[in-house]
Amino acid sequence: MSVVEKTLSQKAIDLENEYGAHNYHPLPVVLERGEGVFVWDVEGKRYYDFLSAYSAVNQGHCHPKIINALTEQAQKLTLTSRAFHNDILGKYEKYVCDFFGFDKVLPMNSGAEAVETAIKLCRKYAYEKKGIEENKAEIIVCENNFHGRTTTIISFSNDEDARKNFGPFTDGFIKIEYDNLEALEEVLKSNNNVAGFLVEPIQGEAGVYVPSEGYLTKAKDLCAKYDVLFIADEVQTGIARTGKILAVDHENVKPDILILGKALSGGVYPVSAVFARNEIMYVLKPGQHGSTFGGNPLACAVAIASLDVVQDENLAENAERLGKLFRSEIEKLIPTTDLVTGVRGKGLLNAILINDTEESETAWNICLKLRDNGLLAKPTHGNIIRFAPPLVMTEDQIMDCVSIIEKTIREFVK
Repeated sequence: MSVVEKTLSQKAIDLENEYGAHNYHPLPVVLERGEGVFVWDVEGKRYYDFLSAYSAVNQGHCHPKIINALTEQAQKLTLTSRAFHNDILGKYEKYVCDFFGFDKVLPMNSGAEAVETAIKLCRKYAYEKKGIEENKAEIIVCENNFHGRTTTIISFSNDEDARKNFGPFTDGFIKIEYDNLEALEEVLKSNNNVAGFLVEPIQGEAGVYVPSEGYLTKAKDLCAKYDVLFIADEVQTGIARTGKILAVDHENVKPDILILGKALSGGVYPVSAVFARNEIMYVLKPGQHGSTFGGNPLACAVAIASLDVVQDENLAENAERLGKLFRSEIEKLIPTTDLVTGVRGKGLLNAILINDTEESETAWNICLKLRDNGLLAKPTHGNIIRFAPPLVMTEDQIMDCVSIIEKTIREFVK
């Protein structure tokens, strides 16, 4: 790479550093184009994308069907607000309710906004239908959760970087250990003010922690026993990422409230949604919750096309098959090196565990070498690397990526 070419990337990075808030620590690569499972930097080097914008680009970069839906709708009507009806919102709402099997959907924009919506909906239902005294409702959450970055959400986070100097925080949340049914039931049987249990079917940001088999089923049963709403945050795990349309589908669990985002638009546009049955959603009346951009025509058109792609191209089945292949190949690598101690995941949401502490920079440095070798990934902690490629990946491509990972690990330990 010449000095002139290097300047292209460095100039872009310098502009971000000078004019943007320093609230992210990106891998030093500057991307300008994407197609399918690949992205290209400003110097023209091609990489496998093994992060998929944190699972937002499940359908691959710039999928032609989704882009066509975006451009066609953009030339007709983009935004009306909810002050008026538009000709595609109802069509979209019917489509997604049928697709996911719910009575009602509340369209929003970002994942965090959808989580906030679910919290409000859960509380309102508890006051008006369950009879909990107003301002007394509590929601059970899990330690090491990641549900977003708003003030309310970080109120029940364990991440001190996310919390430090952002208080005072919102009350009304009880933290328990993830994958611990005894802890869940202990709170449920001792506290009549519990309105809901908010849980990730797999804790992605925490390091791709997959709970014990049957955990979700039994947790849902406990919620039903104590008349508490089971709220599944599938912003990252939903839309075929784990080998099923929803991660809860692995245990045939039907949430009372379902939260979706990210790949609901194929990474093309901010789209999120909250689903519930009629009796829950009916507690919301005009003026009590909303969003100017929620349910806008552009978002609706993009989301319909995005889900069509998931269904038409059998992306859940592909993720299930390739995920098993990926983990089996990485398992072969583990006995040959002291650097990788394990692999875990479901579908094409996986992580490898690096033999070092969370405070180390080992995983970050491995990701730099992966970048040099043509694959982009990012640590979730100092000793965990998450791998989440687009679900349109082929078997040959996944094996090529396994080779890159193996080569990188062997180079790193030399």
